[in-house]
Amino acid sequence: MKAITLRSFPAFCVYVSLCALAAFLPGCTVGPNYNRPKVDVPTAYRGLSDEQATRTSPASLGDQKWWEIFQDKELQGLIRTALQNNYDVRIAAARVLEARAQLGITRADQFPSMSGGGNITSQRLAASGLIPEFQQTTGELEISASWNLDFWGKYRRATEAARATLLADEWARQQVLTTLVANVASGYFQLRELDLELEISKRTLSSRKDSLELTTLLTEHGIDTMLDQRQAEQLVYTAAAQVPALEKQIEQDENTLSVLLGNNPGAIPRGLALTEQPHAPEVPAGLPSALLERRADIREAEQNLVAANAQIGVARAAYFPQISLTGTGGYQSSALKNLFTGPAGVWNFAGSFTQPIFEGGKLKNNVRLAEAQRKEKLLTYQQTIQGAFRDVSNALVAYRKNREFRIQEEKLTESARDAAKLSEQRFKAGATDYLEVLTNETNYFSDELSLAQAQNNEVQALVQLYQALGGGWQQ
Repeated sequence: MKAITLRSFPAFCVYVSLCALAAFLPGCTVGPNYNRPKVDVPTAYRGLSDEQATRTSPASLGDQKWWEIFQDKELQGLIRTALQNNYDVRIAAARVLEARAQLGITRADQFPSMSGGGNITSQRLAASGLIPEFQQTTGELEISASWNLDFWGKYRRATEAARATLLADEWARQQVLTTLVANVASGYFQLRELDLELEISKRTLSSRKDSLELTTLLTEHGIDTMLDQRQAEQLVYTAAAQVPALEKQIEQDENTLSVLLGNNPGAIPRGLALTEQPHAPEVPAGLPSALLERRADIREAEQNLVAANAQIGVARAAYFPQISLTGTGGYQSSALKNLFTGPAGVWNFAGSFTQPIFEGGKLKNNVRLAEAQRKEKLLTYQQTIQGAFRDVSNALVAYRKNREFRIQEEKLTESARDAAKLSEQRFKAGATDYLEVLTNETNYFSDELSLAQAQNNEVQALVQLYQALGGGWQQ
């Protein structure tokens, strides 16, 4: 004896039934819609020169690509390597993928879920006494669907929050790119400054060794005193001590820059000298209002605010009934030939709702929590904007004043070089002692190193200004 039971139904029938029913049900979305907050935006940046302030234009240094700002070919190669291999960039990209997957998970709650299953059972009983041999085979196949209706917009608000979180992570990644480009450029320029200081120190050391040999010879012949020789030795030792200190710092900075590139510590290729790095005397800052769209950290903070705003709707939706629809369908018959006849069809459809009655203040405090988190994100957004304006103003005045300082330092170094030459000539002519040479040589060496630092500070200010204006993430 055999008995066969089958239940099946096309999946789309149940799915379409639920969709059709939900389409006729009215729905709404609770919670506040997002509106960008008003912020106090200045008409012009502080730190501009008088000429720049009178001719503010929409063009901005931050709109340019990083390879248009940093034209050293070796530096461009380092930045490209860093953008590809740097671990912070790769971590930020992984976070974007996580947020994208989370958005898909959250968005799936808006749609019906369907499941299917089946089993085949075969049973045989041997004959026993008056009971004949018995065999039964049962097959079962069923498909069901359920849908938690988003009547109050709970899942739509959750999806809105997840989408904003994804965008926030995207802008966080752009901020990582901006910071990385600035850090690589800054580290490279710092390295070129140390190279220049090392070159100055070695050149000075060679010149002072020659002077020491001459002074020693004159001392041996009784023309100069031992004091002159000792003073000449001081100049040599001062320059000689500077060389290993600079070589140590150069190698350490190379190691730091190598890690930014995603490499193990190693040598860094060099391109243009520090004094050959192109940069204009003045750069366009653009309109302050455009900074709200260009700075990646501001855009990230705003998307975090959008997400927090949407979470208020999620929390408020919990006050209302949760409506669910379920349905199954198919056919059932013990004879396969009658499986798809009218009487064999079976189905069921049900709707239910659940209304919270007492939660001990949980729902109310969930709303309060969401509102407090939104307020926090709003304050963070406003704080980020003010910080951005501060960064730009500081970078503008730094770039302008560092250039003025570098020009004066060049004049000072030129004067110190002439004084050192004159004192050397006076000493050789016997018109003065070596103390005058010592003083002027020391001043000249110090001023040369200070000039190298001033030249570095000027290009570093350009890097900071480019970063503050939101440049670097455009690829």
